[in-house]
Amino acid sequence: MTDITLASATPEKAPNAVFNALRRNRLSWIGIGLLLLIVLAAAFAPMIAPYDPLKQNILHRLSAPSAQFWFGTDSFGRDVLSRLLYGARISLAIGFLSVMIAMAVGSALGILAGYIGGLFDQIVMGFVDVMLSFPTLLLGLMVAAMLGASFENLIIAIAITETAPFARVARGPTIAIKRRDFIDAAKSLGFTPVRIMGVHILPNILSDIVVVASLWMASAIRTEASLAFIGLGVAPPAATWGGMIREGFENILSAWWLVLFPSVAILLTVLALNLLGDALRDAIDPKTRNER
Repeated sequence: MTDITLASATPEKAPNAVFNALRRNRLSWIGIGLLLLIVLAAAFAPMIAPYDPLKQNILHRLSAPSAQFWFGTDSFGRDVLSRLLYGARISLAIGFLSVMIAMAVGSALGILAGYIGGLFDQIVMGFVDVMLSFPTLLLGLMVAAMLGASFENLIIAIAITETAPFARVARGPTIAIKRRDFIDAAKSLGFTPVRIMGVHILPNILSDIVVVASLWMASAIRTEASLAFIGLGVAPPAATWGGMIREGFENILSAWWLVLFPSVAILLTVLALNLLGDALRDAIDPKTRNER
């Protein structure tokens, strides 16, 4: 009965109101549909890809888009469309995993700093401010250069660059919520700080964190492509969008398709994530939601 009483006192967002706001926002469905299409294409790449993405065919090197090779071939005769589909798996996986790690670590630090306060809050936020002072790409470049180029190290590097924004977003609402009456009631009943933060604070700020995650996943994909372009991505011959742009840059004047198609793939993915993030933000914000 105690948990039910406290839960009812928690100012939760109304799921139906959020869904209705998303339904009225046409751009949100464009983003959802586009993102779903990209995810499905990546998931079913082995069945969709017309060729082996690693198979070389020198006789067809630098072939322009045609009925046989829809998106053309690269300098090794590999099918660009097949590599694009398989590259989506790596790019999306790196973006998703790095954001999940950053969200977990950053949100935990932000909630702890906001709830504990005092010197601990000053130390954590000071560290966060230092990280935020560096451009995301520059910080990712430094971390990736120290760790080395690999799939796992790239995830760690991008996660480190995106931890600070989650900590900053989680801290502010935590400070406001910990002063609410239901938090005081939980303390008077002997609930531990861990339980209060996990059961009564986290659910109230989770919607804000999810919005930030959707927006920063787009940033993670851009960062991965940028690092791959300068040679700090997943090692070849694995296909990544940034790596494909880097490989095609040498022949950009004679083989424009090598750069165009992976660039469009990055553009559409980032656009879909930004549309989804903006729609979620507008739906969760009560002021914006009531205006629609």
